[in-house]
Amino acid sequence: MPHLRPVRAGDAGAILDAFTASADMSRQGDVHDATSATEYCTWLRGADRRAYAVVDDGDDRMVGLVAVTIDDDNRSGWFFYWLHRSHRSRGLIARAAATLAERALRPEPNGGWGLERLELGHRVDNPASGAVARAAGFLHEGTERRKFLVDGERVDVLAYGRLDTDPAPSTPLLSWSDGA
Repeated sequence: MPHLRPVRAGDAGAILDAFTASADMSRQGDVHDATSATEYCTWLRGADRRAYAVVDDGDDRMVGLVAVTIDDDNRSGWFFYWLHRSHRSRGLIARAAATLAERALRPEPNGGWGLERLELGHRVDNPASGAVARAAGFLHEGTERRKFLVDGERVDVLAYGRLDTDPAPSTPLLSWSDGA
């Protein structure tokens, strides 16, 4: 059954597998061998980040990621996600993103993290990422014109935000484990 669990040091192999399975993963980080996968995994587990593995089957293997880099001073976070190519197009990452966003924006006394704003961005040539953002309750806030340089071409980025006061989406949530 699909669920979320904290990223573990042992997830480096699954991270490398996801990054080498699809060329579009290169924008998610510089992971190209076992050493860089271990470094990425360590970065994900940093003090200012909450990173959760998306698990889609019974063997507890990481097939995707939903994470937030937290800005405590502003009670906000930069939200990001990816999914292994072989697990895409089934709504799994949308459910994972909705689950993490709901937890991040829930008040601390109610088991959440007490953030008040989440934000993310995606390239205009990646409409699937926008669909995930909207399914997780994010609203389009604007366009950052020619923000990224991709293969020598300037690409616009669509900016999204979700506030703790925004209505929760109807996207079904995944089960959750805080245990590592």
